[in-house]
Amino acid sequence: MMAEQKEVHLDIQGMTCAACSNRIERGLNKMDGVEANINLTLETGKVAISNDLTEEDIIKKIQSLGYDAVVHQEEQEGPDHKQLEIKRKTTQLIVSAIFALPLLWTMVSHFSFTSGLYVPDLFMNPYMQWALASVVQFVIGWQFYKGAYFALRNKSANMDVLIVLGTSAAYFYSVYVVLSNREHIAMGGSHLDLYFETSAVLITLILLGKLFEARAKGHSSDAIKKLLNLQPKTAFVERDGVMTEIDAKDVVLGDILVIRPGSSIPVDAEVVSGSSAVDESMLTGESIPVDKEIGSKVFAATVNSNGTLRVKATSVGSHTILSSIIKVVEEAQGSKAPIQRLADQISGIFVPIVVGIAALTFIITYFFVGAEFVTALENTIAVLVIACPCALGLATPTSIMAGSGRAAEMGVLFKTAEALEQTRAVETIIFDKTGTITKGKPVITNFYVNRAFDEQEVIRLIAQAEKSSEHPLAQAIVQFAEKHTTIKAATNFKAVAGHGIEAEIDGKSIIVGTPRLFEKHQIELREIESFDEQGKTIMYGAIDGVHAATLAVADEIKETAPEAIKALHDLGIKTVMLTGDAEAVAQSIAAQVGIDEVISGVLPAEKADVVKKLQQHGKVAMVGDGINDAPALATADIGIAMGTGTDVAIEAADITIMQGDLLRVVSAVKMSQATVRNIKQNLFWALAYNSIGIPIAAAGFLAPWLAGAAMAFSSVSVVLNALRLQRTKL
Repeated sequence: MMAEQKEVHLDIQGMTCAACSNRIERGLNKMDGVEANINLTLETGKVAISNDLTEEDIIKKIQSLGYDAVVHQEEQEGPDHKQLEIKRKTTQLIVSAIFALPLLWTMVSHFSFTSGLYVPDLFMNPYMQWALASVVQFVIGWQFYKGAYFALRNKSANMDVLIVLGTSAAYFYSVYVVLSNREHIAMGGSHLDLYFETSAVLITLILLGKLFEARAKGHSSDAIKKLLNLQPKTAFVERDGVMTEIDAKDVVLGDILVIRPGSSIPVDAEVVSGSSAVDESMLTGESIPVDKEIGSKVFAATVNSNGTLRVKATSVGSHTILSSIIKVVEEAQGSKAPIQRLADQISGIFVPIVVGIAALTFIITYFFVGAEFVTALENTIAVLVIACPCALGLATPTSIMAGSGRAAEMGVLFKTAEALEQTRAVETIIFDKTGTITKGKPVITNFYVNRAFDEQEVIRLIAQAEKSSEHPLAQAIVQFAEKHTTIKAATNFKAVAGHGIEAEIDGKSIIVGTPRLFEKHQIELREIESFDEQGKTIMYGAIDGVHAATLAVADEIKETAPEAIKALHDLGIKTVMLTGDAEAVAQSIAAQVGIDEVISGVLPAEKADVVKKLQQHGKVAMVGDGINDAPALATADIGIAMGTGTDVAIEAADITIMQGDLLRVVSAVKMSQATVRNIKQNLFWALAYNSIGIPIAAAGFLAPWLAGAAMAFSSVSVVLNALRLQRTKL
């Protein structure tokens, strides 16, 4: 019997470059029934297990590869392990700098323009220099030796191998010089050509770069941290008639909570009393507060603006909308974009190639050019150090993290890195009509009353007749009438399926419905006043057998729909409306918003077939909100679900728009374009840096310590460039 598949989320420590994450991924994937996805930037791993292996087995395998891992905790107690890592790196840097600075001091004193610089005799002593360098090389730098050992033991090479080769060459050559000149030193001999400062300063600079990199990477997950920090830690709950303050995580379904003005809402809930406006911008990106009254839904982390609300908890813990958003963003940031595979392939062979170039540099410089051994050694060290592939490994994941995080702040949730990358290539976007382009809620647009009747009385009677009906058109009539008068339910109500309703109010017979219902009751339709239907639904009302009113009901288009369609056209994207409605209604809506093509009268089962036909002409995205849209959303290259729609549609989609605003579809396309552009910039500069830096170092124009500084700068610059996405305004 096949074991049930389970998924393990891990926090992984000790990775230094893309070669590390690749080695862990390859090592785990070689295990039977294991599929791993390792993210260097987030320092996390997602491992799917389809056999009897346990979490401990996976962690042991990672440890055998030279790294450490712990099971990821959703609610972490105590300090964040990433913050602890930053503190550890800071301490290492300070200690390394303290021991390396005296060596740097002696090096600087050798320049002609600093020859007069005072240097204590103690620092000039070769044995003191050896001691200082040994602390940096083997105490602070032990982590690099450990990483290199495990890499080579597993028949691969990473950044640690390059660092160890470069710094060890300088250190052990200096040791050789000291041991070869013991008598000379004992007799107080002149200066020796030592390179202890090279190894010590290199390690210090590498640690500095790693610290900057860790701090910058921490900012790339700020979007998730902001969302987590929005949720209040406590909640005021009414239990047994007493209001008490409890931990928010202790709220259970059905609890009645009191939300005071200015307070954040701790869970998803439904308003049971009170009214207020709630700021939902942290979830939807919409800055205008939303009015809430009895029956309205409110969500965790949103802020109550003015009135006090009593709400009933409907979703708590990991089931809230906020938790689902965080989960989607984390999964997107942890997944790999197709473009990252190129970087992974390059970094997998990069280190062996660099070692070969370094060896070739030494051979050519020493044996063919005729340079001194020390010069050839310096050039070789510079090549090894400047070529560390950190920037290449960080190029894609940092951009994905920053881009998806910024998109989430604007109410656009990319479920995968692939969706974030591929959305930019969409050539056609298909829109469902109801609930997507339109509000999905019919409203009365025209209410004409026969002059022989009192207008207010007709409105009241027709609305009371419709009060007991659950049909959306009936609800539209009631909502329209409630603006003018108080509505009570009718007596002797009867729904006539497909035609309308019949009721009796105050002894009067009320009929509201289609011309066929009027024919059935032999009521003559009178032309009250003509008006342009524009795809509206027309209904008629009669009182005591006389035509009294004509009503027009329409599903209004969303205010931002025309602007969104125009913006997509400006991006060169074709727009199509796909609906089951009649041609006249569909064409009318399309004309109002500027849709390029209309495909009407399509059954839900046929929508996916239409998507397939359009895919023959290029990449297609589908935007929808209903259950009937789910097959088309899944079939499209990119499925975009409105967050106001059904769970089925959201589950089938690649992107979720957290509100009904179609401008967020434009934001999704633009963010995809900006993110991929940022990734390409990072990859270009990472590769260009190595392509330019390695020949310069090999030619002897770059001192080893300068190569180390340049290497650190390249990694930090890539991360900082990716973080620009967090300031993107769309």
